[in-house]
Amino acid sequence: MSFLAEIRRRNVIRMAGLYLVAAWLAVQVASTLLPAFDAPAWTLRAVILVLAVGFIPALVFAWVFELTPEGLKRDSEVPIEQSIAPRTARRLDRAIIAVLAAALVYFAIDKFVLAPRREAAAPEQVAKKAESIAVLPLANEGGDKDQQYFADGLSENLITALSRYGALKVISRNSAFQFRDSSDSSRSIGEKLGVAHLLEGSVRRLGDTVRINATLVLASDGSTLWSEHYDRPYVDLFKLQDDITSAVASALKARLVDSAAGTAQIGDRPPSGDLAAYDAYMHGRYFDDKRTSEDFETAFGFFEQATKLDPQYAQAWAAYASAKVLQAGTYLGGAQARAAVADARRMIDRALSLAPDSAYVNMVNSRVLSNGELKFVEAESAATRAIGLARTAETIGELSLTRAWLGDARGAEALQREAIEYDRAYGNAWFWLSVNLAGQGRLDEADVAIARAMERAPNAGIGQAQRVVIEILRGNHAKAMELAMAVSGRGWRLIAIAFAAQNAGDQAAADRALEDLIGQSAEESAYQIAEVYALRRDPTQMFAWLDRAWTNRDPGIRRLALDPFIAPYHGDPRFDEFRLKVGLPALTRSGYAAPP
Repeated sequence: MSFLAEIRRRNVIRMAGLYLVAAWLAVQVASTLLPAFDAPAWTLRAVILVLAVGFIPALVFAWVFELTPEGLKRDSEVPIEQSIAPRTARRLDRAIIAVLAAALVYFAIDKFVLAPRREAAAPEQVAKKAESIAVLPLANEGGDKDQQYFADGLSENLITALSRYGALKVISRNSAFQFRDSSDSSRSIGEKLGVAHLLEGSVRRLGDTVRINATLVLASDGSTLWSEHYDRPYVDLFKLQDDITSAVASALKARLVDSAAGTAQIGDRPPSGDLAAYDAYMHGRYFDDKRTSEDFETAFGFFEQATKLDPQYAQAWAAYASAKVLQAGTYLGGAQARAAVADARRMIDRALSLAPDSAYVNMVNSRVLSNGELKFVEAESAATRAIGLARTAETIGELSLTRAWLGDARGAEALQREAIEYDRAYGNAWFWLSVNLAGQGRLDEADVAIARAMERAPNAGIGQAQRVVIEILRGNHAKAMELAMAVSGRGWRLIAIAFAAQNAGDQAAADRALEDLIGQSAEESAYQIAEVYALRRDPTQMFAWLDRAWTNRDPGIRRLALDPFIAPYHGDPRFDEFRLKVGLPALTRSGYAAPP
């Protein structure tokens, strides 16, 4: 009994009651808020685990320490006559009552306001999710690495074909392919992609024969809805794709929007039906996706072959143009970059003449206009055209970028969030949302968004550099330098270090970092060098390097409106003159205003 009395005297029981009530309230609030921020399923479990682990230490703390007018003291050091434990007990009682009142208010709001809304929205959300599917990359059953392009190409074409069905939400290739060889359960993959169904299987090409195993599963429990095995001649490949697509659509009871739309969407097939052209195109896409300098060159060879075998192959011309402009913006500078962009324009014009109603062709046209030619108003028109032909995560994302380049911060953000809602694993949308939010000075939100992007591509140097930018804007210069030193790839590491060094307090190190960037990457990184001079508060050099970036047609110029480093110079007349020179309108929309 003396031990129980001591527990009461030290307010351990009251502390236990307060902790449990507060923990319950925290869990209830977290269970409501975390889904609203699209937090992973494990986040709520982590909150519960942390609160559970903290219970015993809280009780030990109450037993060992007493709160006195002089601060916390060990209970053994406080004479009984000086103890204020009774007063602390009354305070704890009031705290428990306050937390209980808050819990009752939350319970009432949840029961009478939030729950009815969830129940009303549930049928629509369930129905919407039921009409969703992700095509996981088909396993290359033969194990021959030289045939991986064929397995990936077939998977991508099934995605394209299923997209013809207006009732279906089909996850993009880039998102679905993140789960190649994944050990995640069907349920986990379905939750991460936000889909109810998964199409998975394997493919093997044996000479003139194609063997495919395809299975449609319910993501929630992995149960099989449909499964089939095919052995067909390679010459029947297109018919085989149609048979699989029709069978999956039938199992899902999906219907084609209309025959004209369905035909228009099968743009990845050569009009001539030439399987050799198709094979070359799939090879090109496979190497294009790798996006190293050498792989770009390999992809160009295959796209060249595809367009020679079928000069009317609009999809191949567009893919060729896209690869050219991406190579120019990533690896080239000066005259080489301008020549590559000119090649991309010739190719995309050919594609537009062949397939003016292709969403993909119009999206690539927007990409060439904005990334290569820096014609931003025209790029917005092309992206609007693409999204009108097919509203996908990619076309939505492309339009969001053109809105950002033109200075429409909120309009771009709304589209970026729509793209993420459509395809929550779309890392590119998460990245540009982070850039957008950082440009508006919303750094905590930008940090969350770049973390989501880095889950998809943890070794992407451009994403790692964005984390450096956020820490610089926060004033965390030591953290920024730590992150900069770990950036992948020589180019982005040089840029990130040059950024981080400018305000880190060591002028000599900052000068060396800038000299290294100029010495090793002046042609490719003229825009980033202008950003460094902006950080150094040297507008004369900043505008000089912006002019050089324009001469090189550096795609970094697109970011003028949302660049937080250049934001302090928005009021400089030279800034408006430069925007006018590069074809950008005045910042009359909901513009950006980041802290200098």
